[in-house]
Amino acid sequence: MNAPRFDGIAIGATLATLDADAGYGLVENAALAWKDGVIAYAGPHDPALESAATAVHRFDGGVIAPGLVDCHTHLVFAGDRAAEFELRLQGASYEQIARAGGGILSSVRAVRAASEDALLAESLPRARALVADGATTLEIKSGYGLDFDNERKMLRVARRIGDELGVGVRTTCLAAHALPPEFANDPDGYIDAAIGWLPALQAEGLVDAVDAFCEGIGFTPAQTRRMFEAARALGLPVKLHADQLSDLGGAALAAGFDGLSADHIEYTSDEGVRAMAAHGTVAVLLPGAFHVLRETKLPPLDALRAQGVPMAVATDCNPGTSPLLSLRQAMQLACTHFKLTPEEALRGATINAARALGLADRGVLRVGMRADFAHWRIRRPAELCYWLGGDLADGVFAGGKRIA
Repeated sequence: MNAPRFDGIAIGATLATLDADAGYGLVENAALAWKDGVIAYAGPHDPALESAATAVHRFDGGVIAPGLVDCHTHLVFAGDRAAEFELRLQGASYEQIARAGGGILSSVRAVRAASEDALLAESLPRARALVADGATTLEIKSGYGLDFDNERKMLRVARRIGDELGVGVRTTCLAAHALPPEFANDPDGYIDAAIGWLPALQAEGLVDAVDAFCEGIGFTPAQTRRMFEAARALGLPVKLHADQLSDLGGAALAAGFDGLSADHIEYTSDEGVRAMAAHGTVAVLLPGAFHVLRETKLPPLDALRAQGVPMAVATDCNPGTSPLLSLRQAMQLACTHFKLTPEEALRGATINAARALGLADRGVLRVGMRADFAHWRIRRPAELCYWLGGDLADGVFAGGKRIA
């Protein structure tokens, strides 16, 4: 008796493969089959294929699309900052909130006080919510520890989330996120310390990339450059919180290091966009923070399109400025606020988001790619950006294994 050709096959739905430079790549009455976690067939359904599969997943219509890739999250944290949200709406400024002990440092205190197991228990429901709404890969940053032990704790929790949920996880060391109290008047000394942590964190397999917050209220371009030089010496790729509140040349700085992505980029100049295009740096749009902060300065979308810079979309899930637990909702906000088309938003949350993580093995339904996909209770892909909320995902698979 011949061994099955496939470990599993999904039938009864339309495929949105995204396997072309434009269009959804729709295949009606389709089949998607996989072997050893990798797509082995994606095309029209043939009943003979079913007998070649160990498991058959039958769907009654709907759309199968690549699994969503959330390429920018801060989902590992303790506590919340709902009180700050309320204070902002009552007229308090960010500076007033910070002076009262709020802001990033309030999350730092909560993370430092939590055990690793407690931090995992608080973070898992957020990760589960993202997975339940179609995410098969999550990027997770540190940045609320701001000392070696607590940055390490955050990165360990991120790895454990991947093990626990079966979702792909890429970890990013964001030690250069804010200045901790013990270095209150010594930002250069803190960067020295953070650089010193990288080799040990990398040796434990806890760091896939290095990020920084390059901003007037964060770190200077010179300090960011030092962090990136240390990352490059270790062979670690970089990405950057760039030009969110002002144009400090962050996007161009990240591109100069062949950065995977420049994120936020509301104030990025035409020069910065050209640098991103020249170095293949992805623009990561974060409409959740734009929405919550009621920003009005749009990213340079026309320039990004004109220069052919790939645009990704992510949740920026964090306790302060984007408590967003649905990448599909981020896609909707990108369409509403940034006027992305639904196709641009879907590509932004799949193939372009994968590129923003340096991953070439996912984001498209194509033979040889990872079997990361979601089945949606919809008639056409645009509905992913049309509906506000709702329970649309009807099966989420990572590496061919059902995870939601």
